Amino acid sequence: MMKIIFTLLVLIVMVSCRTDKKRDGGTEKITEGVQEKDSLLLALQDEVKAETLRAWNDYKKYAWGHDVLLPLSKNHFDWYKESLGISPIDAYSTLKVMGLHAEAKEIEDYALAMDWDKDLYVQTFEVNIRILGGLLSMYHYTKHDAILDKARDFGDRILPAFQTPTGIPTHSVNLKTGKQGGNHGEGDGYVVNVAQAATYLFEFGILSYYTKDAKYYRAAKKATKAIFERKSEIGLPGELINVYTGKWEGTRWHHLQAGVDAYYEYMYKSWMIFPDPEIKAIWDYSKSKIDQYLLDVYKGHHFYTIVDMDTGAVLKRSVSLYDAFFPAVQAIAGDIEAAEKNQKTWNWIWNKFEMLPTRYKYDEDIVEYANMEINPEIIESAYYLHQITNKDLYLDMVKKYWFDIKKHCKNDVAFNSIKDVRTKEKKDYLATFFFAETMKYLYIAFSQGDFDFNDHVFNTEAHTFKKSDFDPAKAKVYLGY
Repeated sequence: MMKIIFTLLVLIVMVSCRTDKKRDGGTEKITEGVQEKDSLLLALQDEVKAETLRAWNDYKKYAWGHDVLLPLSKNHFDWYKESLGISPIDAYSTLKVMGLHAEAKEIEDYALAMDWDKDLYVQTFEVNIRILGGLLSMYHYTKHDAILDKARDFGDRILPAFQTPTGIPTHSVNLKTGKQGGNHGEGDGYVVNVAQAATYLFEFGILSYYTKDAKYYRAAKKATKAIFERKSEIGLPGELINVYTGKWEGTRWHHLQAGVDAYYEYMYKSWMIFPDPEIKAIWDYSKSKIDQYLLDVYKGHHFYTIVDMDTGAVLKRSVSLYDAFFPAVQAIAGDIEAAEKNQKTWNWIWNKFEMLPTRYKYDEDIVEYANMEINPEIIESAYYLHQITNKDLYLDMVKKYWFDIKKHCKNDVAFNSIKDVRTKEKKDYLATFFFAETMKYLYIAFSQGDFDFNDHVFNTEAHTFKKSDFDPAKAKVYLGY
């Protein structure tokens, strides 16, 4: 009799472990064995996926075969006189992460049909992070040799941009002829910002690994070292540099805003996959100078501001929404305390406007540039910090950002950008990074163990790669460091 009672008790406990539902602070959690999943987060993840698919279908309806969707006018826009398919290639890795495999397969077929032999001057930096990065991620998922051939072909077409006396690439390059170009095509002044000069280690390193041809990584590394070696006496690079003379031009400002940001991001992220000791040493030195000169604790908030590259003096107390990437990099690099203080400041700015203005002058509380294109950086940093610290406050931030985006940017056709964050006036534009980054970071932020943060590394356009797929010993050979 005792054995029967004991057996019944065990069965009851086993059943309750499979089906028990409980309330925790008003949020229902469903217990599956020892794993609990928050039903609110499951609903949010499903919602983000559904909204991504809705927006993607709107892109296909009104802008398929073009670079950008214009949601308000139900029209499209191309970066150049011919489309490069930037939105589809940018969107691919997000659709794969979300399990939208039929839509992703359609993009694979689209990419395979693309002909890169186009008489176009394209922006070297922009097509590297979007097109080359997207194609490499596509190969990473599919291991389809024809896709790698497309990526190699594209890489070979932008590589001539690096054939300068300094090794710093020109602003533009012609995909058909390999001729170099400046800001407005052939014959323009060859001045680039630091991000345009040295944000190639990641994609070119992966291309070298996959093709076993070190020429790509060597070109990217030479460009990065060319900027680093031209730092000022106090250890800071400038903002704009002439790719032929190697001289700094324009203002001698330094900051983390667009024009510099990804230069730092790629030092650490490329080292995460390819542990090149030279690049790690450059990162360690650069990070110390950022902490020493750019950090501005102002009225209790932690900003990284604009300084003089020669003296470190604060020139302007201004930040841009692009700078909000930095807490993520601080966090993965192990500087958690600084990352949390930095993210707290960005969250404070978000809450002032229910989004971030492109540029904000914090000492005067003035919005300098009021537009916002549903940028991902603040979401990215909150996601990283939640994964690394396991603190709910960062997940709460992501929820708030998503609710505000829906409130102000959701449109009958996809989502729209914002012309002025103060009035919430709409702008007829949906940036390609909305698909590549914003929706991906929202989706994986609400995931619960089904996306391995610790094994993934993202390029600056959030294209996904697994670190475990790259052998450090082979990387030394394939990349030639």
